[in-house]
Amino acid sequence: MFGYIAPDKGEMKIKEYELFRAYYCGVCKSMGKSFGPICRLGLNYDSVFLGLFLSSINKEEVSLEYEACIANPLKKKWVVKKSSSVNFSSDINIILTYYKLQDDWKDEKNLFARLGQLIIHPAYKEVIKNNIDAELHIKQSLEKLYVLEKQKCNSMDVAADPFADLIRGIVKLGYKSSNKKEEEAVDWMSYNLGKWIYIIDAFDDIEKDIQRNNYNPLLIQYEYKNEDIVIFRDKIKEEVSFNLIHTLAQAASAFELLEMNNRSIIENILYLGMDKKTKSILEGRSCKKDEKSLRGTEYKGRSFN
Repeated sequence: MFGYIAPDKGEMKIKEYELFRAYYCGVCKSMGKSFGPICRLGLNYDSVFLGLFLSSINKEEVSLEYEACIANPLKKKWVVKKSSSVNFSSDINIILTYYKLQDDWKDEKNLFARLGQLIIHPAYKEVIKNNIDAELHIKQSLEKLYVLEKQKCNSMDVAADPFADLIRGIVKLGYKSSNKKEEEAVDWMSYNLGKWIYIIDAFDDIEKDIQRNNYNPLLIQYEYKNEDIVIFRDKIKEEVSFNLIHTLAQAASAFELLEMNNRSIIENILYLGMDKKTKSILEGRSCKKDEKSLRGTEYKGRSFN
């Protein structure tokens, strides 16, 4: 995952923000406890959302504990504990990080990616022992995506499908219910969130992919011909925006059919945070530059270091 599914912190109530941060710290600590502190470097907002959403839709009764953090041992924070959804999200984050590093090494011969892959390989091997179905699903979805990349697929909708299905399958594995209608809504919501992530990441990476000669469906679909990158982005922005807004609307329509805990936090992320991220990236401000860790964030005059 890439870190795009983030809340609009300025519009959250303090209680909501602290609970969201408790989930953030819960995923982080789960990764650190199981696989060592170095693995925490792969943590991102998308993984936190996965843990929060699954915990909420599964209606878990989680435990909150006040603990110190390795990044700031003098300041205690609330941390979500005893959550199978948080632990599942932690495991999935390790698997996805491993494959992302593998992809970066394969495509760009990035030595840091290769080093990172070697460092987390023991954790990856440990994770897949208890997540055989998830690892197989992720691997098969990525293989479908690689085939489309090799074929130079010229449709962002077609290219986005394997990744959207990857996210849908992950959520399905973590969802614990026999309610058929609710399961269909969760599937449709997660599929569209995956599609949104893929398309917004493709738009966000246009400049980088041009410089590195990487595959990007937007460059092929809209026939990039070495023109000024700003002009090209502006030329395709309206149509890409339509696709992004449409996928968010589809995700939101499915979300409205669901009953869950922590609804107001997820509403903030889905209706405010993701809309804000869409506008920010379409305007040319990269997610990679804008995203900040929750550590040390100031919120309405209060420091949460």
